[in-house]
Amino acid sequence: MLSDAERTDREEDARHGAGTRGDELPEALRTSSGRLARLKQAKARLEEREKEAEAAQAEKIRRRLEEEEQSGRKKRGRKPKAPEAVADPTSRANATDPQSRILKTRRGWVQGYNAQAMADCTTQVIVAQDVTQEENDVKQLAPMLSCCQAQAGERPEQLLADAGYWSEENAGREGAGTELLIATTKDHKQSKALREQGPPRGRIPKHATRKELMERKLRTKRGRAAYKERGSTIEPVFGQMEMRGLSRFQLRGKAKVRLEWSLWCTTHNLLKLWRAGAGSLNRGMATAAEGTREAHSSCDAVTRRSELRGVSRPASATHPESDGRSEPLYSYQPPFGLMDRLQRAW
Repeated sequence: MLSDAERTDREEDARHGAGTRGDELPEALRTSSGRLARLKQAKARLEEREKEAEAAQAEKIRRRLEEEEQSGRKKRGRKPKAPEAVADPTSRANATDPQSRILKTRRGWVQGYNAQAMADCTTQVIVAQDVTQEENDVKQLAPMLSCCQAQAGERPEQLLADAGYWSEENAGREGAGTELLIATTKDHKQSKALREQGPPRGRIPKHATRKELMERKLRTKRGRAAYKERGSTIEPVFGQMEMRGLSRFQLRGKAKVRLEWSLWCTTHNLLKLWRAGAGSLNRGMATAAEGTREAHSSCDAVTRRSELRGVSRPASATHPESDGRSEPLYSYQPPFGLMDRLQRAW
């Protein structure tokens, strides 16, 4: 026991330096001037964010005026606020992880990141993943389709998404071999509408809006059957990760958090493949070929129908730069090529 304690002391001295514990404040925060500099940096980020919001609002007003001039009449609805009025006086900047954002979740507000995942409806294998700082999911549909193309090799034939991804612009992205089924309202309202309204009849209206066309497609028998799979596909994926201990990210900075989320998604996929392979191995050599075909068909189904969802996870709660972790030396993505080789081996 004493020899183990001495060995641990030597390892900690080599890692953190003699006479230090490893949890001390970084040099930049040990003096009042260093702490003041950190606060000034946070204030500068807030001011820059306010300028960006004012510029975006000014551009929105300019586009609205152009549309009114072209149409010759004023647009309906509430007029947009003046650019100076959009700045939020209660906004805050995080000094621990400046790249994280304040995000709204079902359980309240968290300081963290928006983790995105796309999973196959048949196998619950994650086919695309990424981390973003955006507060909502509406702008993540196109990037995640591109991620699926890059990480899984092709886009899904059909994509299911909840109302967080709905917008007229996203509805117009349908094409390139991918059919979109996006809820236009919250899940409980969408389910109620599907129960109360029967399948559509007659021809498709010529002047229907994209929202009306999407709602009509979801009410069809084919659309109902497909969208029903959403709750049993992506929700269990995130629930299983939470049961394995994913309650917050342990690293700080978008690059490191993206690496951590990628590792979580990879371990999820490896567990899915291991369980699928273990079942075929337990049946013996006589059915090994059949098990291999089943594994390959699951892999092929990865890009047939997928479900997309984002979840907000808190950032690391420790003080800045105190964990001593170095920058990652490589960029890690879910090894789909490795998964294919594992399936062939099983």
